[in-house]
Amino acid sequence: MTGKPFLIAAFAVVAGLLALVPQLGSEYWLGVAFIVAMWIALIQSWSLLSATTGYISLGHAVFYGIGAYVLVVSLDWMSVPYALALSGAAAGLLALVVGLPVLRVKGPYFVILTFGFAELVKNLVMLLETRLGQFSRMIFDAPSLEALYYAMLALAVIATALAAWTAQSRFGRGLAAIRENEVAAEAIGVPVTRLKLFAFVASAIIPGIVGGLLVLRTSYFAADQAFDPAVSFTIVTTAIVGGLGRVSGPLLGTLFLVILSELLWARFPQAYMMILGALLIVFILFVPQGLAGLVGRGLKR
Repeated sequence: MTGKPFLIAAFAVVAGLLALVPQLGSEYWLGVAFIVAMWIALIQSWSLLSATTGYISLGHAVFYGIGAYVLVVSLDWMSVPYALALSGAAAGLLALVVGLPVLRVKGPYFVILTFGFAELVKNLVMLLETRLGQFSRMIFDAPSLEALYYAMLALAVIATALAAWTAQSRFGRGLAAIRENEVAAEAIGVPVTRLKLFAFVASAIIPGIVGGLLVLRTSYFAADQAFDPAVSFTIVTTAIVGGLGRVSGPLLGTLFLVILSELLWARFPQAYMMILGALLIVFILFVPQGLAGLVGRGLKR
C-alpha cells in the first residue's frame, strides 16, 4: 500500500494510538502526548499559510499568546468551552485585522514584519497587565489533564485534516500558484489577496485555541511566556525537519524532536539546543524535503 491510502491508514493508526494514551494510567506519558498533539496542531496550522504560499511567518506565537490571554481573562464570566471558542475567535479576528497590511510584503520583509508584530503585541499585553497591576494570573479548577488532552488531540486531527484537504483542493492549488509566482497567478485570475487573507485567518484560529488549552494545562499565565518567540522558532524548525509542504511532515518532525527533547533536554539542555541548531542546518542543506521526503523515497523503493 503506497501513496494516499497509506498516508490515510498511517494517520488513522497514529491517531488511534494517541487516543489510547490516557488508558496507560501514566500522567507523565499523558503529558508527553499532550505536547506532541500541541505541536502537531500548531505546525499544521502554520503550514496552511507558510508552507503553501511560501510566506514564512515568525509571528505564529502571537495568535497562541492572544488565545491564552483571552482565555485567562474571560474565565471569570464564561465557562471553559465558550472561553476556548472565544480564544480562537480572537486570534482569527486579530489575523483578519492585520492581515491586509502584513500580507502586502513578502520574502524576508514578511519574516521580519511578523516577528516584530508578535513582539509588539507581547509588549502591549505586558504593558496592559502592568497598568492593571497583574504581573501573572492563576487559573483554579481547570479541567483534568485527560479532558485537555482529548481536546488538544481533536485540534491536532482537525488541523491535519484541514491541511490534507488544502493540499488536494482548488484553494490549495491557488495558494501553490501564489508560492510559485504571485504576479503570474494574479494575472491568470487567481484571487491572490483573498486567498492569502483566508489562509492567514484560518492558520490563526487553531493556535488561539491551543494557547487557551495550554494555559489550562499549566494553570498559569505570564505574558512573556505566552508570547515567547521560541514558540515560533520551534514551529519553523520542526516544520523544516519534518518536511515543508507535506501533510505528514509536522507529525514526523514533532515525534522526532519530542523524542530528542525527552532524551536530552532534562540532562543536557545546552547539548539539545546545539543539536537542534545543527539538525536545522543539516536538513536545510542536505535534506530539504525533510523526514517526510526520506520516508516517501523509502516507500517508493
